[in-house]
Amino acid sequence: MDAPQGPGPSLPGGIQDPDSVQSGWDRVRELYQRNERGEYSQEADFIVKSAVIGAVVGFVYGGVPAARHSREHYIKQSQAEIYRHRAEALISARHAANRGFVRYGFRWGWRIAAFVTIFNSVNCGLSAYRDKVAITHFAVAGAVTGGLFRLNLGLRGLIGGSVIGALCGVPFGAVISGLQTLTGEDLYEQKRRHRRELYESNLQQWAAQLQLTDTVVKDLSQADRESAMTEAERINHLLNLPSNPGPAPQQSEEP
Repeated sequence: MDAPQGPGPSLPGGIQDPDSVQSGWDRVRELYQRNERGEYSQEADFIVKSAVIGAVVGFVYGGVPAARHSREHYIKQSQAEIYRHRAEALISARHAANRGFVRYGFRWGWRIAAFVTIFNSVNCGLSAYRDKVAITHFAVAGAVTGGLFRLNLGLRGLIGGSVIGALCGVPFGAVISGLQTLTGEDLYEQKRRHRRELYESNLQQWAAQLQLTDTVVKDLSQADRESAMTEAERINHLLNLPSNPGPAPQQSEEP
């Protein structure tokens, strides 16, 4: 159903034509804004979830080897110590392993979470700005992320990190683009289709409300006309009634 044309009623503010021209920055801002149902975009939800998963994976990846290494290092360093019983030595070794797990797990966890967040934010921002998914977006995101993480090594580290990040981003982008090609539509084509379906649904509801309003107004107008005609008939009937004769004069009696 198309939008009403001409001098008819204009569309309410909550119904926007999906084919209207929208700038790239508007699409980027929509990534971090709630929609009409109070939900964030799929991209923002993906960025948050991937950051949490990256933090957990990094925590385990850095914590498990560090716990094993810390336990072995503590056992080697405490050969000359005397414990009252074997359980005390096991508890001390376990405490050393826990300290290593938490220390290095946290170090790896926040780094991987930050890496994943920056990579996905840059990639989703570029894709939203250009309104399409492309392998070059993954390459740029990898270059930016790798350069930032090697920035402390100077210009050489910045360039090297950017090149390595871009090379790592290309195959990842190729896999994602290939999977979306197999499904028949990418994320932004799917979003455009959903916006079109939502627009048509809202437009039908709005047209039904207009039709109901017109029906109610017509019924009220008809009722008012009938009531006015009834009142006019009653007034005419009262005006056409004959006037009541007055009381007969009384004759005076003579003595």
